[in-house]
Amino acid sequence: MQPPRPAHRRLVLALLASYLLLSALVAFWLIPIDKALAPKLVLLIERAQKHGVPAWLGYDQIQFGANILFFIPLTFLLACLVGRHFWGLAALLGLAASVAVEFVQGEFLTERFSSVADVAANATGSVIGALLARWWLGRRGD
Repeated sequence: MQPPRPAHRRLVLALLASYLLLSALVAFWLIPIDKALAPKLVLLIERAQKHGVPAWLGYDQIQFGANILFFIPLTFLLACLVGRHFWGLAALLGLAASVAVEFVQGEFLTERFSSVADVAANATGSVIGALLARWWLGRRGD
């Protein structure tokens, strides 16, 4: 396995640093970032359900999916740094980050709450991101 090319490594590091900053703002904001928007989203979901969207697809399911999507870039970028043969390490780091975020939210941010479901969603996103990087790096021959 070859290490990432220097130009690619700098780009991945810059993207990762930007993503980590954005993630920290979202994860550690004093109130949930969707607090003001949540009632409008619930109303939109209810209207969509009246027009054929399945009843099982509610706010909680959309939030779960958003948590999955939120962690994919983190471990994709981490796996690009460590290489496709160490994709599992990137997934584990994503899981550790998820547990740390949920701990801080539950213990130190009174308007936020931690949840096992969030850890499960984040872990799923972590594995997906790392596997995507493994596949992509394999196709590139990295």
